[in-house]
Amino acid sequence: MIALSLSEIAGAVNGALHLDGALNADGSPTTPATVVSGAVDTDSREIRPGGIFVAKPGETTDGHLFAPAAIDNGAALLIVERALDLPVAQIIVADAVVALGDLATFVVARVRAEGRLRVIGVTGSNGKTTTKNLLRAILERVGPTVAARASFNNEVGAPITMLAVDFDTRFLVAEMGASGIGEIARLIRMVRPDVGIVLKVGLAHAGEFGGIEATLAAKTEMVTDLLATDVAVLNADDPRVAGMRAHTRARVVWFGQDATGTSRAPDGTDFSGVHATGIEVSSSGTTFTLHLAGGDTRPVTFQVLGEHHVMNALAAAATAEVLGIGIDDIVAALESVVTAERWRMQVLGGRDGVTVINDAYNASPDSMTAALKTLAQIRRPGERTVAVLGEMSELGEFSGDEHDRIGLLAVRLNISQLVVVGLAARRMHISTINEGSWDGESLFVDDQDDAFALLTATIRPGDTVLVKSSNSAGLRFLGDRLGEFFS
Repeated sequence: MIALSLSEIAGAVNGALHLDGALNADGSPTTPATVVSGAVDTDSREIRPGGIFVAKPGETTDGHLFAPAAIDNGAALLIVERALDLPVAQIIVADAVVALGDLATFVVARVRAEGRLRVIGVTGSNGKTTTKNLLRAILERVGPTVAARASFNNEVGAPITMLAVDFDTRFLVAEMGASGIGEIARLIRMVRPDVGIVLKVGLAHAGEFGGIEATLAAKTEMVTDLLATDVAVLNADDPRVAGMRAHTRARVVWFGQDATGTSRAPDGTDFSGVHATGIEVSSSGTTFTLHLAGGDTRPVTFQVLGEHHVMNALAAAATAEVLGIGIDDIVAALESVVTAERWRMQVLGGRDGVTVINDAYNASPDSMTAALKTLAQIRRPGERTVAVLGEMSELGEFSGDEHDRIGLLAVRLNISQLVVVGLAARRMHISTINEGSWDGESLFVDDQDDAFALLTATIRPGDTVLVKSSNSAGLRFLGDRLGEFFS
């Protein structure tokens, strides 16, 4: 974080400074003029000397209980909701999470006043983290860039990312997730993006949102407050996202397979933009030709597995072009990314020619469909494909039908073996049986241990194994175990 005095921080978060007995690291008394510049976090384990610990009450525990551990790790300041009997500076606030957001707003505004910082917001039902990582790889080639670690995209993770900017930062990539209407709007108010990216509106978290139309309303918040001088980067292939052009004052830049200039909306909107041609998918990655809106084209050898990730690459490329970055830097960066992130189409294994694809960080109907299609596309002649699937959570009323549909899709894609894990996902297994075309090719097991025992006994040399589920189902750990077993 940029250097700020304790009094400045207290003012930014509308808190009361509490210094009774507080000492600096050198043993001198702490004063309101004491300057703090360490990183901010809500996890005491991540605190480093000079850092700021935000004691966030949680559903199962209370961050205030971990304040002593944060001090042991070198915390110079605690932001708390009640005073603690500890010898370190504290700022007492009404709501620690709100204070975290207020501090992020203050810091980004001060850095932005220098005139160098460009802020990019990314949202969508799928692809946020991959697009963020690809965009970071591009932007880092031309200037200091701050982007979220892992999937830091909520009311806690997003401001922690924002607080990492300093006066040298050229680009801030803020991943913005939501599980309800108004959440993206709150993040937007913290740091109004210069560029807002919307990737897709799908059924992810539809149960929490209350339906696809509520999801659409939430994702539209990314573009509604953009200014006429800003840019909205929209997916031309998703009609719901494309429709957002009517809800923004910003200039619209398109990406997608429909962004070729040959496709137009019913109202005559020209979808010309960044697109790809000649897409070919194999077990070693994806090749395609990248076409920028300005007319430049280049072949790309993309190591990230899966045709669906080409769309994320197009979104990143379109944004980079808006920011003035040339195609050579864009392509070099895209080709340098080996994997999207841990548990996202992560390729493991290798012994006896067995490939394990661990894509179980999360799952929605769209991402499950994309992963199964990729599995089918990379199948090698004479070798088997195995899909190990768990629950897609937070689908609400759509859950039953969508689990049925995924089971049928596995049949229609001719996946060699389906292993369904856990009662919540059982309808995938039932739908394959009811299809009638499979005989023993779909198996149901109760839990990960049963799945591991089954798979390690039945996987054959040369098999390609996909592991996919929502985060809550925990199959990412099964994927890790299989990857280690076959390495």
